[in-house]
Amino acid sequence: MKQPSPLNRRNRALERQRARGIQVRVATAEDAAAIAEIYNQGIEDRVATYETEPRAAEHQQAWLRNIAGRYPAVVAEIDGEIVGWAGAGPYRARECYRGIGEFSMYVRRDWRGRGVGDVLLGGLISEAERMGLWKLLSRIFPFNEASRALCHKHGFREVGVYEKHARLDGRWLDVVIVERLITSNVKAVGLRRFNVPSLCAARWSPRPRFCLR
Repeated sequence: MKQPSPLNRRNRALERQRARGIQVRVATAEDAAAIAEIYNQGIEDRVATYETEPRAAEHQQAWLRNIAGRYPAVVAEIDGEIVGWAGAGPYRARECYRGIGEFSMYVRRDWRGRGVGDVLLGGLISEAERMGLWKLLSRIFPFNEASRALCHKHGFREVGVYEKHARLDGRWLDVVIVERLITSNVKAVGLRRFNVPSLCAARWSPRPRFCLR
């Protein structure tokens, strides 16, 4: 018997979430104020980002414009009210990395732990697959166990730890690196369409170095 594809399984999971009243859709510029408000809660709570400066709606509008058509952004709604968002942006500027999205996700305080993050991450993965990305990755504070567990549930693996990656309120914090391949797009891209090693080696130097930044 043919097994259902990962995308079909995620779609069924999203349908179950919709039945519980959580709707996920692609974010638009009109969502910028709600996205900024939820993001600012995450900044204030000091559990998900090194950022300390609050964001205005204009900042999030500019971000949505910059990623439009290239990287996914979704919001979760309940009764027409935005209660969370997730979005990805470029991992690096170099051409060989253009199919990798570095993502963030934030849920409104009063809706945390109630399944919103689950549907958001599932929606983000589905949208990333639709847009042709072959990998999603992020960095999570080690003490953010809920986010680490959610990523594990959706097929992310913990690759390693950046020790003392930056300081937050004067305190050095590590981050756990998580990644998830979108295998259908890895197979679709292959080496026939993009000569990835050549793209990475475009800036040649006589001194040996890795294609990493």
